[in-house]
Amino acid sequence: MEIVRHILECEQRFHFIVEKRGNITEYRSPWAGRPYTIIDDEVEFAIPYRHHFMEAIKRFSPDELETIDIIRADVNQRRKLGDYLLRAAYHESVHTGQLLSYLRIVGVDRPNIWD
Repeated sequence: MEIVRHILECEQRFHFIVEKRGNITEYRSPWAGRPYTIIDDEVEFAIPYRHHFMEAIKRFSPDELETIDIIRADVNQRRKLGDYLLRAAYHESVHTGQLLSYLRIVGVDRPNIWD
């Protein structure tokens, strides 16, 4: 449950970072103080944030992916927007693999998502 929330919350945080070009001083998680219930509730809660993020990504031109800098002064990091978005996808894929591994360990049927 915590990994599912982490993945969903981080996606929203990545979006905030992209919108603010790296400045996260004003970031407040919509999940702060939200109790854990069931995974379906977590996913349902995250859907509007995911749609908003996907729409924001679609608005960037190929040129902007290479010219917009995301500057995270708090962690001494500077990346192009395209690279930063790839990092968000990588982060999600790492945790997806982690979840699948846990499901495999406990013998739960899991989707075959890897081609």
